[in-house]
Amino acid sequence: MNNTLNWTEQDARAVDVARILAADAVEKVGNGHPGTAISLAPLAYLLYQKVMKTDPTDSLWLGRDRFVLSAGHSSLTQYTQLYLAGCDLELDDLKQLRTWGSKTPGHPEYHHTKFIEATTGPLGAGISMAVGMAMAARKERGLYDPEAPAGQSPFDRFVYSIAGDGCMQEGVSSEASSLAATQNLGNLILFYDDNRISIEGDTKIAFSEDVAARYEAYGWHVQHVDFTNGGTRYEEKVEELYAAIEAAKAVTDKPSFIKLTTVIGWPLPNLQGKHSVHGAKIGAEEIGALKKELGFEDSPFAVDQTAVDHARANAAERGKQARDEWNQKFEAWKAANADKAELLARVAERKLPEGIEFPVFEPGKKSTRAASGEVLTALADQLPELWGGSADLAGSNNTTMKGQPSFLPEERSSKEFTGNPYGRTLHFGIREHAMGGVVNGINLSGLTRSYGGTFFVFADYMRPPVRLAALMGVPSIFVWTHDSVGVGEDGPTHQPIEHMAAYRAIPNLAMVRPADANETSYAWKGTLLHTDQPSGLVLSRQDLPIVERGEGACASAEGVLKGAYVLKDAANGSPQLILIATGSEVALAVEAQKVLEEQGVATRVVSMPCQEWFDEQDDAYKESVLPKAVTKRVSIEAGIAQGWTKYVGFEGDSVSIETFGASASGNVMFEKLGFTVDNVVETAKKVLG
Repeated sequence: MNNTLNWTEQDARAVDVARILAADAVEKVGNGHPGTAISLAPLAYLLYQKVMKTDPTDSLWLGRDRFVLSAGHSSLTQYTQLYLAGCDLELDDLKQLRTWGSKTPGHPEYHHTKFIEATTGPLGAGISMAVGMAMAARKERGLYDPEAPAGQSPFDRFVYSIAGDGCMQEGVSSEASSLAATQNLGNLILFYDDNRISIEGDTKIAFSEDVAARYEAYGWHVQHVDFTNGGTRYEEKVEELYAAIEAAKAVTDKPSFIKLTTVIGWPLPNLQGKHSVHGAKIGAEEIGALKKELGFEDSPFAVDQTAVDHARANAAERGKQARDEWNQKFEAWKAANADKAELLARVAERKLPEGIEFPVFEPGKKSTRAASGEVLTALADQLPELWGGSADLAGSNNTTMKGQPSFLPEERSSKEFTGNPYGRTLHFGIREHAMGGVVNGINLSGLTRSYGGTFFVFADYMRPPVRLAALMGVPSIFVWTHDSVGVGEDGPTHQPIEHMAAYRAIPNLAMVRPADANETSYAWKGTLLHTDQPSGLVLSRQDLPIVERGEGACASAEGVLKGAYVLKDAANGSPQLILIATGSEVALAVEAQKVLEEQGVATRVVSMPCQEWFDEQDDAYKESVLPKAVTKRVSIEAGIAQGWTKYVGFEGDSVSIETFGASASGNVMFEKLGFTVDNVVETAKKVLG
């Protein structure tokens, strides 16, 4: 272990450049978070210039370490270091902080600014995604290079994250940190900026716990570096901090937690330690005083170019050396692992293998959650990169591929689940929020594809990471079962009524509610084909009839890939009425169609498992499914009607649920709430006038 740090006056000067840039950038735009960026500049500079493997010429270099700023409001902590390292940010970008179209938005945004690994902002979210990235690194090693000695694989890397008091107070950090310890993630290093300040001032009014002790209780390797020397004098002990990082890297069987005690805004002459510098500009007078103390010209963005050049040259040299060393390992790996190299190339492009086969189900009855489980098992050997699990509901969510080991340290194996560090089945525990963030972190890593499951009603616990996945365009897969009042006797606490509408409200999220087993198979195919957005697969608890398809029967379930399709047309092919249904209600629509046709009403049944995929289709296809001339339409879905007016129009109506459920069998629930052939027919006749 090398604890020797080469820290020069030029390094110290570059740290001070980062401080004044943070102050000036916020001052120029008039808002932002300068305080933490000023006091954390030594840590951030240390990581980018002395610790992390980063190639400033390539933000997507496979061998790079990952960095996640969980305290995303302090985006300047990262932006100033990207500038100093020459990582695609220039001084003009810092001058445009928090303005339209700039590379420096208020919070770091994935895909918007190069070298940003994840969109952070909601506090604690970054920790959960960092945990996912650390899990992904281990899984990718196991998938592509399992036999390499420790630390010698081109897939070995560290994940670093900086969090603050706000992150520590959010529950998701606890969920994710607990899971990280269970997984023995020795490649994860988390820094806690212990500055005891939040928006309302001193955190003691609401936060009194010993955070380091908490992490020790989780089972993390814990260290403390105190820049305040117990509150006696301030000393930026960079060498001690570097030694702590090196010690953390040497611990391979535990994630590492480094508590760094700082004073927010240090070394501001008058405002250090004040909560006013947390989320507001500092003011020209105080910035002038800071620059005088640090020996800078008192004018905006007057950097020390010599220090900047030093930092950029250092980052370039370190990046080239790290890249050259990695290239040798990678080329040797490719030469020795042709099949795995071919797999890596395919997965990196997020392509499915040629000739992939999805299950086809014969007519009968099967819940869509059970069908989903069979699809996953059928895909296991065809898609070695696909893995996932459940928030303690594997048997109910059907998220376990049969015969696949768990992703676990071997000592964590149980009677029910045996595993190894490179296994396939994930056990998130009862941690839905963290599960969503971890799945995002895994998929951000890009060399596998991951899913996580729970009951649909508990999707309430995990909405923030789903929204972040949509915002980032990350193809996370969320498997939500027990999709309606069909849950039955568990009652209204477990019966999702408003959830489809609520999740459909998130832009760039595909919500897929298949009608039967074959639609479920195509739902998985469509989800895997969509690589620029997350998907929610919403599946039934109860058995549903497997629709008979083919000539003289219903249309192929392949129509799922277009979001909606004509499942069964009117007998004469020219409908007066269109019934649009999803999930378990599609079978009801087919039964209602029979009655309406017998009564002389030419009726088309449209299955619409995914509104979002349908909306992507061209106008000609949408017209072929929902002709504008046919204005008499009824939607049928066991949830609130919100959002269906777009498809049924003002002349249409919805068979829906506008109240909470009750504790009774699923069949009774559907009957009492109007999901019967008689009610659908009656609603249709009202629409027809």
